[in-house]
Amino acid sequence: MNRLYHDSEDWVAQGNCRSYDPEIFFPVSTTGIGQADTEQAVAVCRSCTVRQECLRWALRAGEAHGVWGGTTPEERRYMRLELAPAS
Repeated sequence: MNRLYHDSEDWVAQGNCRSYDPEIFFPVSTTGIGQADTEQAVAVCRSCTVRQECLRWALRAGEAHGVWGGTTPEERRYMRLELAPAS
């Protein structure tokens, strides 16, 4: 983990996504009409140096929409379920 970005949101300024239209990161769906945008957004995230910070933030914030840290909302829902303590 990059400690420089751990306790703040300064990592946002370093994201690859800053060079792209934000709409590709918030497609209407992850399949069908929105699939191409979703795939493009995930590809942009793949080489991002702050991908882990972005994903960590999205998981902590419970972000339910958009591509964050190279993951779709569905993927993050599964991650949160896996991380949730068993009751």
